[in-house]
Amino acid sequence: MIEAKHVSKWFDGQQVLYDISATFDTGKTNLIIGQSGSGKTVFMKCLIGLLTPEEGEILYDGRRFRSLNNQEKKNLRTEIGMLFQGSALFDNETVLGNVMFPLKMFSKLNHEEQLERAHFCIKRVGLTNADEKYPSEISGGMQKRVAIARAIALNPKYLFCDEPNSGLDPRTSILIDELLSDITHEYGITTIINTHDMNSVLGIGEKIVFINKGHCDWIGNDKTIFRSTSQSLNDFVFASKLFQEVKKFLEREYEAQEETKRR
Repeated sequence: MIEAKHVSKWFDGQQVLYDISATFDTGKTNLIIGQSGSGKTVFMKCLIGLLTPEEGEILYDGRRFRSLNNQEKKNLRTEIGMLFQGSALFDNETVLGNVMFPLKMFSKLNHEEQLERAHFCIKRVGLTNADEKYPSEISGGMQKRVAIARAIALNPKYLFCDEPNSGLDPRTSILIDELLSDITHEYGITTIINTHDMNSVLGIGEKIVFINKGHCDWIGNDKTIFRSTSQSLNDFVFASKLFQEVKKFLEREYEAQEETKRR
């Protein structure tokens, strides 16, 4: 579990996060959502430790990040997997080479054990016969799978994903969401996903934190998001024509239920 307690952040005298408190549960897909410029990326960077909040603290299973010494922070970072928005694969490395990279850098496994672990991770994300291919030779969806395999290579306790569906078609996006959800549940990872994709919210949003103008405006899940009384969240959720239709449908269902009660 990762906890944010009263986190505030400034840049050049301008406050961008305001007293945010949220808990991200182990074994669940935790989503941070919000419009562009809402502060959700800054908040995630504070959670990872890439930025230091001026106020508040971040705890990893009770460990206060700010209180850790350099060696303890280094040890903690080996427990963290990161899936970058653009996959961030090394163009001059094969699929196998990309997945092997964190194992070579941070694990104490010998070469044979590293190979075994890399092959296992590649297989786990559903890639076959792709070990010797380069990123330019595979599709965007396959590149994302390689990035996920690399992110879980060190068997992380915590997995951070920055816009994992960016640039992917809807069908591939669903497959990536399902893969992240499966891995989270299978290995009991605390997964935090930064996204503005409402399909992801409804598909795998077991815990959802909505950030609006640097404030935490709402916390819930995919089952309660349509019942929110937060106007800013409703404006975000129902921005597209599709979800406007969903809203109308839900309102009709609610009116029908109320009419049945009156009878």
